[in-house]
Amino acid sequence: MNKKLIGLLSFCLLISSAFAKDYKLKSPNKKISVSIQTGSKLTFTVKHNQTSLIAPTEIAMELEGGIILGENPVVTKKNSSTVNRELRPEVREKNEIIIENYNELKLSFKQSFDLIFRAYDNGIAYRFETRLPGEITVKSETGKYNFPDNKLVYWPRERSFHSNNQVYYDFTSLGELSSKDLGSLPVLMTSENAPSILIGETDLEDYPGMWFNGANGNSLVSTFPAYPNKTEQVGDRDVFVRSRQNYIAKTEGSRTFPWRYVAIAENDGDLITNQLSWLLADSCVIDDTSWIKPGKIAWDWWNANNIYGVDFRAGVNTETYKYYIDFAADYGLEYIIMDEGWYELGDLLKIVPEIDMEELTSYAKEKGVGIILWVVWKTLDDQLEVALDQFQKWGIKGIKVDFMDKDDQWMVNYYHKIARECAARQLLVDFHGSYKPGGIRRKYPNVLTREGVNGGEQYKWSMRQTPEHNLTTPFTRMVAGPMDYTPGAMHNAQKKDYKPIFDTPMSMGTRCHQLGMYVVYESPLQMLCDTPSNYKKEPECMEFLSAVPSVWDETKVLNAKISDYIVVARRTGKEWYIGAMTDWDKRELTFDLSFLAEGNYKMILYRDGDNADRNAIDYKKEVKTVNATDKLTIKLAPGGGWVARLIPLN
Repeated sequence: MNKKLIGLLSFCLLISSAFAKDYKLKSPNKKISVSIQTGSKLTFTVKHNQTSLIAPTEIAMELEGGIILGENPVVTKKNSSTVNRELRPEVREKNEIIIENYNELKLSFKQSFDLIFRAYDNGIAYRFETRLPGEITVKSETGKYNFPDNKLVYWPRERSFHSNNQVYYDFTSLGELSSKDLGSLPVLMTSENAPSILIGETDLEDYPGMWFNGANGNSLVSTFPAYPNKTEQVGDRDVFVRSRQNYIAKTEGSRTFPWRYVAIAENDGDLITNQLSWLLADSCVIDDTSWIKPGKIAWDWWNANNIYGVDFRAGVNTETYKYYIDFAADYGLEYIIMDEGWYELGDLLKIVPEIDMEELTSYAKEKGVGIILWVVWKTLDDQLEVALDQFQKWGIKGIKVDFMDKDDQWMVNYYHKIARECAARQLLVDFHGSYKPGGIRRKYPNVLTREGVNGGEQYKWSMRQTPEHNLTTPFTRMVAGPMDYTPGAMHNAQKKDYKPIFDTPMSMGTRCHQLGMYVVYESPLQMLCDTPSNYKKEPECMEFLSAVPSVWDETKVLNAKISDYIVVARRTGKEWYIGAMTDWDKRELTFDLSFLAEGNYKMILYRDGDNADRNAIDYKKEVKTVNATDKLTIKLAPGGGWVARLIPLN
């Protein structure tokens, strides 16, 4: 390179540096700081108590016509604000009151876009906002996340953008990931001498979901599914994208884009109580939400309708579902679900001859039990209005929509369409075969839960649904929002005894491990996956399962370590519930009850039996009196659990 060219480049760098500015933002408690740099590129860094969490990270958005928002950015205005208020969510996933407290910095740029950063005491978030006329085409969005060290990563490994996001989290490191490694969100990273960080997104609408590729060194690079060009439908449910456009979204020119958030946890339990995914989402647009009723559901598909001790042939038929309705009514469950088989695939209006829907819906109404119907997403889309209108006429309470398996812009908009159309007919929604929660549940609180998690159905065919996976999920996927894991197996096995069986499945870990999920796992529509016939043989367990709520007024994490163990206390009204789970290591865990109000409580607890390490079904129910001065030490078998219900005595 000649001297003149070197001199010119040096001069350009000097000029760029001279115009570069650094904008600062701190969290309300001053622990978290964000620096936004506007030089030739738009970058940001994040620190916690002067410890670097995110190194200079380039962000940008490329529009059609070679316009790159974030290249040589020129700030024209800066606005700062602070918010500190109490919010009451329509659906109480964790708490009846959520504190929203953040500092915000909004930078307006000459290129007709804004960049908004928020700093909370438990994380940061940013989003783009454009002020452009008409429609715009977004070619790509850049997020080159750099980190100061080779962080350990819980990597949600994916094979392609065609995915139900039911992942096992690989425990690896940034340095071991390459551009060939694809991961969905959220992604959790830890290091020895710094808080854990989890990257996710929310307020996702009219835009594709964000994913990550690995990169050389300590980096992750965002990637997005481009808009579908050519698709092929295979069967009644699978629609494969055979080719894609050269853009990720066509959308309104004046709009806000999804929030990218970084949850920051000084201890592992902070991940459980983090509310950024909900707080950053769009506010509720449903005027009257009084009809939205969370609850528990008797589920048919997991147990393959294997009811027994009855005088009729069990299966997808009217008699069987009346049995489910009777079971739900007897035990105070709000709903039953009719999963695959109730209609002839491809036509939601063609009910199989073994089902009398009018009789069933009338019977369910008489018993005070709601019915939720499983549907294939594509069939629902093809028959949307006529099908939903019919469901409303029948008195159906909600739908479980399955097999979408994508989050490109078209499919994200489909989710919003279903939520909107169901809200108009007072129908609840459970999305299966779905991407991770992206904030829709706040805008449409009738969307009570979703899959996007490797849940209990995997016991039917997988050897990887281990207690360790069950102890990773609350700190990763559940941070994004409720998850329809479908707990409640009554046939339980230790590692040496477990076998995946499709029609009469068992779970890995102990009976109390399964019971613990009802307190640890958040899902306002919470399944009881096993057959009612098995539950009726377990009256002690049903005492707990009948009583345990599916929504909570208060949540406290008493002890937790990612992928190893957790103890969570949750309150509804004046009652508290405590749930504990461990991985394959047996443990003793100690915690105090100082969170209780004054006075004595009746504690009804379920612990692993003395022989649960040999026979996972073994458990012991005990009753004792406790108060806020007590400290408990609990013993958990390998793959074990512990639950308690605390009822005030005065």
